[in-house]
Amino acid sequence: MITVFVEFKLPEPISVAQARETFLSTAPKYQNMPGLIRKYYFLTEDGSKAGGIYLWKSRKDAERVYTEEWRTFVRGKYGTDPALTYLECPVVVDNVSHEIIADK
Repeated sequence: MITVFVEFKLPEPISVAQARETFLSTAPKYQNMPGLIRKYYFLTEDGSKAGGIYLWKSRKDAERVYTEEWRTFVRGKYGTDPALTYLECPVVVDNVSHEIIADK
């Protein structure tokens, strides 16, 4: 599994209410996306940075999404370029499903 931390510095700070509205407008795009296990949207406490934390089945699945077209979409939506950090994720503890999930 791969976790991708996507972050962008916003041109101007936004409120949690503004972030929620924007995030809800893009969330359906990620439902049932091949290879995507989970996505968390985030906003820093001061409202100056936002982004997503994605858990993917594989790096290949993630890279299929993070295209120039996707970057253009993010740039248009948030007014800035995203920065991506790929992290190996060999184990996940899920307290909702009561599972420990490990790469094979």
